[in-house]
Amino acid sequence: MSLDVDPPEPPELAAVDPNEYEDAEVAGGEYRRDDIEALLREGAWEDAFAEWAAGSDMDESDWRIAVDLRLVSRFDFFWDDFADRVGYHAPGLPEDWKERDLHPDLDSWGTVSAINAGLTELGQIVCETLKEEYIDWEADFEAPDDLPDFDE
Repeated sequence: MSLDVDPPEPPELAAVDPNEYEDAEVAGGEYRRDDIEALLREGAWEDAFAEWAAGSDMDESDWRIAVDLRLVSRFDFFWDDFADRVGYHAPGLPEDWKERDLHPDLDSWGTVSAINAGLTELGQIVCETLKEEYIDWEADFEAPDDLPDFDE
């Protein structure tokens, strides 16, 4: 499938400790958000969005709900020096979406799942695009000398 929509503005990254997210565990404290945000604005966001939209399973009504709820602005991207990668936290719809009456067109678990999965995929593609095409720095982490050698 393909999603034919214009890319939204890249998210502004907040100074949140990524370890506060349920789905992240990051060593270190230098997350390079200012650098990442600059790279997103310099083209990484548009490049990643275009790649994601070309293969997305989200349809335009799912995307409209995500935009109406301003979910994209709640993405977070951060540098994980220990793993030498860009980490991310994707926004999503809560399990109690029905009780909260979040959006008039949000009416099924299928829609909720499509939006949550689609945003997770977008986050992953943004991270890969940043690391492969935009980031030219290397991790500062150096492993201790006393780690076992598993190659032998």
